[in-house]
Amino acid sequence: MPGLQKMKDRRAVASWCFYDWANSAFPTVIGTFIFGTYFTKAIAETPEIGAAQWGWALGVAGVAVAVLSPIFGAIADQGGRRKPWLGGFTALCVLTTALLWYATPEASSVLWALTFVALASAAFEFTMVFYNAMLPEIAPESHVGRVSGWGWGLGYVGGLLALALCLVGFVQTDTPWFGLSKEDAENVRAVVLLVAVWYAVFSAPLFLFTPDRPSTGLSVPASIRAGLRELAQTIREVRQYGNILWFLVARMLYTDGLGTLFAFGGIYAAGTFGLPLGEVIMFGIALNVTAGLGAAGFAWLDDRIGAKPVIIVSLLALIGFGTALLVVESLAWFWGLGIALGIFVGPAQSASRSLMARLAPEAIRTEMFGLYAFSGKATGFLGPIALAAVTTATGSQRVGMGVIIVFFAVGLLLLLRVRES
Repeated sequence: MPGLQKMKDRRAVASWCFYDWANSAFPTVIGTFIFGTYFTKAIAETPEIGAAQWGWALGVAGVAVAVLSPIFGAIADQGGRRKPWLGGFTALCVLTTALLWYATPEASSVLWALTFVALASAAFEFTMVFYNAMLPEIAPESHVGRVSGWGWGLGYVGGLLALALCLVGFVQTDTPWFGLSKEDAENVRAVVLLVAVWYAVFSAPLFLFTPDRPSTGLSVPASIRAGLRELAQTIREVRQYGNILWFLVARMLYTDGLGTLFAFGGIYAAGTFGLPLGEVIMFGIALNVTAGLGAAGFAWLDDRIGAKPVIIVSLLALIGFGTALLVVESLAWFWGLGIALGIFVGPAQSASRSLMARLAPEAIRTEMFGLYAFSGKATGFLGPIALAAVTTATGSQRVGMGVIIVFFAVGLLLLLRVRES
């Protein structure tokens, strides 16, 4: 590939992509398929109450991310370096994830589990502020879509392997690894330790081989003051870039739908279709396979025809397959439609990141990625909270999950106004 010859350091690019492999174990195992299901079925009073509690916890974390991520990003811009911020929040996510080991299957563990899930989720989202902002600086312009897609695709493979290890080593075995007992759900709780170690070990290449920007020499207090001034200026000036603003608002909504889907997919499968934990994991593995193939497969199309068409096709497919999943009763149809839906999850995410890299003027690209991070979580609390409220009011997970389709549809309509350069 001729474009790859322009990369100053292929190892730096590969290490950047590999961070997606490292961090994807967290949303896949903790947020979507294993720990969330374990919480609602073994810790919470009932699956419905557990789903609502889980939604409120993620909603609180989303509010914190929406408020603080642009502030942290602006301060980091003034200081220059991103790795210290990325490393600090990575360490916080790893630590709080490991502490979920103490969430035993009893009602007294509800507060402990929700507290550390919220902290770990917020830390995970903060890492993405600094990670995503590195993309335009390490990828040549002709390969921004491919590098973004490769990262997402590699992430889904990492999530898949982490799920497989959980299945083989801890959940679906008569003799869990390391002599763990099935009493007090030791074998299920052990997955949080696997995720913590996985994240810590496989994120190391980025810190070792991907270069960081040099420090500006500003002290921490000076960086904070300058960062806050820059953020205020960016918010004022972003109105001059109406096209980018439309994209940020559109992404704000459909990303909220994706985040809610990830958080409640496993819970929905267990609660509505009665899938035991082992089958939920198998469904997650199948979903990760198709999502990884979709992210990698659409990556070249992103660079060839543009990111916006890729996002539009992905959202239309997510709306269609998602609506069907809410009405089918057959478990076979649930499996088929769910696997088909997974193909379009990865492209919607990776193409959004590459579209932002193309739309943002070079002179203010980093600032724009700060707002991009804000758009990912500014309404991030609305999806989980809306789902929790609707589920509580109707007593139906199917009706509650319908909230996700609404976010996809409104985001798509707003995206149609965006002009891709």
